[in-house]
Amino acid sequence: MVILLDLGLPDGDGIDLTRRIREWSTTPIIVISARGKAQDTIAALDAGADDYLTKPFGVGELLARLRVALRHATQLIGGGAAVEPVVTIGELSVDLAARHIVVRGEEVRLTPTEYKLLACLVRSAGRVLTHRQLLKEVWGPNAIEHTHYLRVYMAQLRHKLERDPARPHYLLTELGLGYRLRAE
Repeated sequence: MVILLDLGLPDGDGIDLTRRIREWSTTPIIVISARGKAQDTIAALDAGADDYLTKPFGVGELLARLRVALRHATQLIGGGAAVEPVVTIGELSVDLAARHIVVRGEEVRLTPTEYKLLACLVRSAGRVLTHRQLLKEVWGPNAIEHTHYLRVYMAQLRHKLERDPARPHYLLTELGLGYRLRAE
């Protein structure tokens, strides 16, 4: 499967949609747009698109790009690199596709920012994510110096997900570096 996405959507921005899809899916995304400026292409690719095609284009070129996207997707799946949209660690279950979080059998509601932070940690479970990485991913490149954002939101997540927020089991602090989600 390949997603063909036009940036000029009637009810939203295609770049934002690309970011949201990337939170839970590795399905190839080819952006098709009348926007031909380099910054539009860069923004779409940085948001997670695999390719960018400017209108007007030939059908042959589109078909060739579809074949490439499908070939890369097949290699990813064959190599075992595809990510499952549901991650379960102990009593914590995160369904990235449905944006559904369950802890100890109870559904947990998160704010959009809390969800983005948790999704980053889930996608990198077991690995340390630096303060800068998390700030850039969740709040954008202009927020990389605002570590207090991260402390506040990690505290909120711990209160919602941990049995004892003062002694977290899932959301671990790596002193002086960042945070990681325990991988079991």
